[in-house]
Amino acid sequence: MPDSLQTLHRPPRYRLYIDESGDHTYRRLDEFAHKYLALLGAWFEQPGPYSRFADSLENFKLDIFGPRPDKPVILHRSDIINYKGAFGILRDPTIKARFDNDLISLLGAADFHFICVLIDKQKHIQQYADPFHPYHYCLAAMLDRYSGWLNFGNCVGDVMAESRGKEEDIQLKQAYRRVYESGTLIFPREHHQRALTSKDIKLQTKNKNIAGLQLADMLAHPVKQYCLVRKGLLPDPGPVFGKRLLEAVESKFNRNISDNNVDGYGMVIL
Repeated sequence: MPDSLQTLHRPPRYRLYIDESGDHTYRRLDEFAHKYLALLGAWFEQPGPYSRFADSLENFKLDIFGPRPDKPVILHRSDIINYKGAFGILRDPTIKARFDNDLISLLGAADFHFICVLIDKQKHIQQYADPFHPYHYCLAAMLDRYSGWLNFGNCVGDVMAESRGKEEDIQLKQAYRRVYESGTLIFPREHHQRALTSKDIKLQTKNKNIAGLQLADMLAHPVKQYCLVRKGLLPDPGPVFGKRLLEAVESKFNRNISDNNVDGYGMVIL
């Protein structure tokens, strides 16, 4: 088949970018801040929509922070809220307002889908004598939905997550490989192998300036809070930045194609 025809018949390709809010340990579970872990996964078609988003993100940072060719600004929620490094300029209320408004507009205009998988670690460890690693348990649930979305649209894709340390990375690679090679409690391996183009997860550190990982970082906490509020586990915080950000991207939640339901598709509570 000529190269041009092969290109025409190639299925659309996507990449899922993953970050977390909360920690994966079973310590201090009586404290609300440590009780829940959420995994946020956002996927873009490659290269078109993702390339446009990555370019827009760099233009946004250039407009706010100016040129920084040797030390690019990496969007990281904890650095932003603590005004660390380049984000020190956000102490100026005028610049902060422009940053917030432009970022909300940028993410609202981007073409992607996302899912949040949230686990109550306290209930999980109470239910099972030998509980799953909470991050890996959430990952399996996320891959079930991502692969399902890809299969439904006759698409294929791969997965990238933030590197979390040498030992954690080894365990994460093993957890992903188990899903790919053996399936999950819900879906057999064929469900995932039809959809996923690689048997290995890709891992990158924050300093690599990966646009998709920065988006996942920015969304993980506000989407986690939204899920907790929606389930009545947390009071409504009012018009905070995270809530405004969530309102801008809410339509991008993964949903049931027939009834537009987000529960169990874009918002999964374990």
